[in-house]
Amino acid sequence: MTNSTRPILSVLAAAALTLSLAACGGGTNNPLATTTSGGATGATGTGGGAVLVGSADFSESALLAELYAGALKAKGVNASTKLRIGSREAYMKGMQDGSIQVIPEYTGALARFYNKDFAENDPTKTYDALKSLLPADLTVLAKSAAEDKDSITVTKETADRLQLKTMSDLAAKAGDLVLGAPDEFKTRPQGVPGLAQTYGITFKQVRTPLTGQAAVQALKNGQVQAANIFTTDPAITANNFVVLEDDKRLFGTQNVVPLVAKKAVTDTVTAALDGVSAKLTTDELRALVGQVDIDKKDPAAVAKEWLTKNGLG
Repeated sequence: MTNSTRPILSVLAAAALTLSLAACGGGTNNPLATTTSGGATGATGTGGGAVLVGSADFSESALLAELYAGALKAKGVNASTKLRIGSREAYMKGMQDGSIQVIPEYTGALARFYNKDFAENDPTKTYDALKSLLPADLTVLAKSAAEDKDSITVTKETADRLQLKTMSDLAAKAGDLVLGAPDEFKTRPQGVPGLAQTYGITFKQVRTPLTGQAAVQALKNGQVQAANIFTTDPAITANNFVVLEDDKRLFGTQNVVPLVAKKAVTDTVTAALDGVSAKLTTDELRALVGQVDIDKKDPAAVAKEWLTKNGLG
């Protein structure tokens, strides 16, 4: 996944993204003017059944937007994209004023956007609660199995040597291990305090600040034996790392889900977007993001190939 500006606001520090709509206007006077996958400018709004799919300002969100737009086009919908608009605060303005009809979202983070005290961590209960928290003119369609959220990740050698599969397995072994994590992980309720309270995990040391590629390199080099890495980071697959199962769901639930303006919802739109959600898994999303971030492929081309392979394109 990836980009250091994650969607998850894992709590995703949503406010950390401060790009404005104007700054992301792509050189046009209208910051929400649509851009198709081919680079042409299209019409905004729902006139003639047109659907504009937006994205946040990181590569995974842009890729998901291309998946949604491609699936819609395959069903005959006049869909186009506006990528990398900015933070949740920025693109939500487009959802609220009707200039964007669809945006990729994450169940737990979006629920916390509307209720800062939201604490549910069951996937189904989170999804159901989210629907009740949304404004009357917005809805979410089917959630996917794919999640982009915090993890405790180790090398395969460490997982095999210590027989680690879940975070519960880590409790008896963590005292000999060093964890690499961002600064905020030391005090965040879902960070070091949560590990101790939920799992009884106390590491020998927590090294900060280690994020993104710095955390990956520290894990590869043995400077740390565990790291806080997002679950869709392609470095996990590239390095054969092992994501320990969050069996008590300390890190909550962050299923990828399309947020849609109710005015844009039709049977065709629902079928197209639900089709993507039905096929998308965390492993698949991580592999797709790897093609974009590591192999430097065009997100639209990566999306088209995946949609075709899964009978959705």
